[in-house]
Amino acid sequence: MNERSAKPRAARPARAAYECDACGHRPPKWVGRCPECGEWGSIIDSTGGAGMSASLRSVTARAPLEPARPIATISAEPARFRPTGVAELDRVLGGGLVPGAVVLLAGEPGVGKSTLLLDVAQQWAAGSGLPSGSPASTCLVISGEESTSQVRLRAERLGALHERLYLAAETDLEAVLGHLDAVKPGLLIIDSVQTISAPGTDGVAGGVTQVRAVTAALVSIAKDRGIATILVGHVTKDGQVAGPRVLEHLVDVVLQFEGDKHSSLRMVRGLKNRFGAADEVGCFEMHEGGISSLPDPSGLFLTRYAEPTPGACVTVAMEGRRALVTEVQALIGAQVAGSPRRTVSGLDAARLAMVLAVLQGRTEARLHDREVFAATVGGIRVVEPAVDLAMALAVASARHNLPLAADLVAIGEVGLTGEVRRVGAVPRRLAEAARLGFRQALVPFGCGPAAEGSAPSGMLVREVGDVRSAVRWAAHVSAEAASGEQ
Repeated sequence: MNERSAKPRAARPARAAYECDACGHRPPKWVGRCPECGEWGSIIDSTGGAGMSASLRSVTARAPLEPARPIATISAEPARFRPTGVAELDRVLGGGLVPGAVVLLAGEPGVGKSTLLLDVAQQWAAGSGLPSGSPASTCLVISGEESTSQVRLRAERLGALHERLYLAAETDLEAVLGHLDAVKPGLLIIDSVQTISAPGTDGVAGGVTQVRAVTAALVSIAKDRGIATILVGHVTKDGQVAGPRVLEHLVDVVLQFEGDKHSSLRMVRGLKNRFGAADEVGCFEMHEGGISSLPDPSGLFLTRYAEPTPGACVTVAMEGRRALVTEVQALIGAQVAGSPRRTVSGLDAARLAMVLAVLQGRTEARLHDREVFAATVGGIRVVEPAVDLAMALAVASARHNLPLAADLVAIGEVGLTGEVRRVGAVPRRLAEAARLGFRQALVPFGCGPAAEGSAPSGMLVREVGDVRSAVRWAAHVSAEAASGEQ
């Protein structure tokens, strides 16, 4: 036997294994951007993939801390909702906060997240919404972006001062845990999770690794101690929750706080909810004194005219399960050569272009050389197809200088052949319109009283099959209303 062959073979170095720190995807080689989730700079070298499998094979069973029990014998009382005292937020949450639940509230800077949560903290400390005689619990607010004096000034302006509301400014996770041991709150608010860092974890505060480690630790503590927790999260330029996507999977509820800085309207939209419906929307109004719930926001999206005005039509949009009566306005500009402008505010520009093409091809409206401007009232954004018919009637009304009846609503999607297609939740839309005093409605075929049940009391519901007949009927009704007023 040769001496060379007798030598023991040197151990081959372990091959590097790469893993995405955001979603867990394992590419065959290092890349700058994860091909699975699209996160930049999240690919890390994680060695020991084979050893992990070996260690899993060596895992042995042990006695559980608590035996499994029949589901009927388990009490649901510890998981009951506790109202926050903010009605619109409770609506989105499904009734309130569950002890041990972790809520992620994301929104753009300056939209009012901290203002809303200060109100929630004060209401929680005061025991608002609880039955008489129920014990109140404390609330702890951890501010990682502002000093305690700055938060105190805002709380004083909002009237959010209470003896059971505690405040601390911390950016270290261990210090946050120390405050939890000292205060023992029933509600914990972290503003924001991107500012907290975990000792012993690589990366800077706000990085993917740090955010994931901090969130995982807070979720574990919230579950163990039964503390309702709200985490404030930043958003990226495209409106997505900043940080790893796994962050949204760790928490129980994900809420999106939306609003235009130039409008007083704010909306909290549910994106994920393990304890209730995930399609609810809460409406709020920002004002100098803070933020307040809007149980009936439809009035913000309507304009009351002293006399009939062309270019306005009312529709009913659905935001989650809530029906909002919304006014669509249109203005036809001057005749121009070349490509005229098509400008929208609060509407989908692509849908407006399609509606204009349908009106041009299926009715007598000539719009190819006219500038068209369309907008909603009150700062609401409506992109669902059900607004198409109202958009078409508003444009036709502006083009022919014919005011529509003030008590008319139009609901329906417009197709390229000019047909008016069915949309969902028509009975709920009509009921909301009737509640606000509208007495006539245009709906698609199959959505009238014969198909959907009885129409709201005092409302005339007319089914239309195409845009041409809808425009003619709206013009007829408007002419009758004008002659009746004379």
